[in-house]
Amino acid sequence: MHEYDDAVLQCFLDNQGQLFPEDVADSLESAEAFLEDCMAVVVESAEEVEEYFEEAGVDTEGSNVLEADEVFEIGDGRYLIVEG
Repeated sequence: MHEYDDAVLQCFLDNQGQLFPEDVADSLESAEAFLEDCMAVVVESAEEVEEYFEEAGVDTEGSNVLEADEVFEIGDGRYLIVEG
């Protein structure tokens, strides 16, 4: 099971509209349950976001993966990656 701290959960709650047309969570608890179901990943740096997409076989050449809808900047140097 993944552990998501409050900063991660609040980031997702505040920004879920960038990935989904309607809110999928309305509390920290529902955000945590949703992220666990999606097997969302928290990485420690922009470089790890790049590595995640490369390992997943996504061609990132010429694009900024940090601008992808499924990437959420937490604000403390970490990023949340949610596969919609």
